Amino acid sequence: MTDHFDVVIAGAGPAGAQCARDLAERDYDVLVLETENEDDFPRQSNKSTAGTFPSMMGAFGVPDDVVMNFTDSVVIESPNDHFAQTQPGAVLEFGDFKRFLVRDGREAGAEYRFDSRATAPITENGSVVGVRYNGDEEVRADVVVDATGPAAPLAKQLGVVDLERENQAIGIEWEMEGVEVDHPDYADLTDAMMLRLDHDLAPGGYSWIFHTGGDTAKVGLCYIQNEKYHSNKEGLSIDGFLEKWLDNDPRFADAEKIAGKQHRGSAHIQPPGSLSTDGFMAIGDTVPSIDPLWGEGIHKGMKSARAAAVTADRCLTGGTDTSAEEMAIYDELWHRDVAPDAGVRLLMTHLLYYAPNERYDRLMRDINTMDLDTLANVNNGSPRAIAKLLHREDLSLLRDFVRDDTEIVKVGLKDVIPFL
Repeated sequence: MTDHFDVVIAGAGPAGAQCARDLAERDYDVLVLETENEDDFPRQSNKSTAGTFPSMMGAFGVPDDVVMNFTDSVVIESPNDHFAQTQPGAVLEFGDFKRFLVRDGREAGAEYRFDSRATAPITENGSVVGVRYNGDEEVRADVVVDATGPAAPLAKQLGVVDLERENQAIGIEWEMEGVEVDHPDYADLTDAMMLRLDHDLAPGGYSWIFHTGGDTAKVGLCYIQNEKYHSNKEGLSIDGFLEKWLDNDPRFADAEKIAGKQHRGSAHIQPPGSLSTDGFMAIGDTVPSIDPLWGEGIHKGMKSARAAAVTADRCLTGGTDTSAEEMAIYDELWHRDVAPDAGVRLLMTHLLYYAPNERYDRLMRDINTMDLDTLANVNNGSPRAIAKLLHREDLSLLRDFVRDDTEIVKVGLKDVIPFL
């Protein structure tokens, strides 16, 4: 006899585990299918830099004991300059964080099946009614949630997401010791999260140093695999770019990689299409929900999980109605609460990666002279605030960008001019 649950979730990452946690606390029968082996979890999926902010930890009840280091500033570097701003944050031990979410969800009543790879949705009369996993095993549910990240085996087969390779960002990171976080030639990165814009190191992306205490840090880089934003004349792999940085930056002169502490991952930097259909929702990196501008994915993923839990609760309360019309509540919540400015932030991201290195130095000079309110408005995608960062010599850059990225421009402008 096939098992039946109120909700089945594929994937035990932050989004999937948080969705299960929320629903279990509402007394729903929830099952999470996770590909990895429980004893090793999350060895294969321990991929996040895991920088986050107090707002996420407070909103989702995340305990301090999963934090490697509490930070008090954010630093942005260009090739020859930097900007620093006071901003409390936290660098999580990502594995501990994921295990906490699973443990807490289980204590609330969620069931987990590890070694269970979701492979296909089960549909009847056009509605999703369950999940096939591990080849021929099946489980039924009133609501199915895909939280598997870019793999998206359920969402792709249902046509809910269309993740394009040209929008895929790949990343690599090492945890390192012996890092000189307060080098005299650079900004002081003590208790800081630093992002560096430098095409020589991360073409079409950025690199980072997240201080994790003492002389240790998470060090890595990521970039979009799209030749419009860089020309890899050296023919380097992403590992090659990281080694180039480690070999040439004096902050790593005496640094060593910590054995077994390498992380790799990918995410898509693109606007979501649909987010749900009959009996089904996609959350977290499956959508994708990651903030395109600064790569913050944990808080966005957790918010998408909560929006999905709210939607499932509504659809299953007072009778079951999981029609596409009712499930579309999730789409509304996602665009309102998870990423209300997704289009314009995506436009800002692509324009940022399109700019040459020398433009990054001027950007640092400009933002160092701005007041905090204007900077906040820039980060929130205000066209008026962004205009203050533009100069006459940017006109040719903007013209070329509009020509090369017409669709991205249209998506971004819809946030500002909805009738376009």
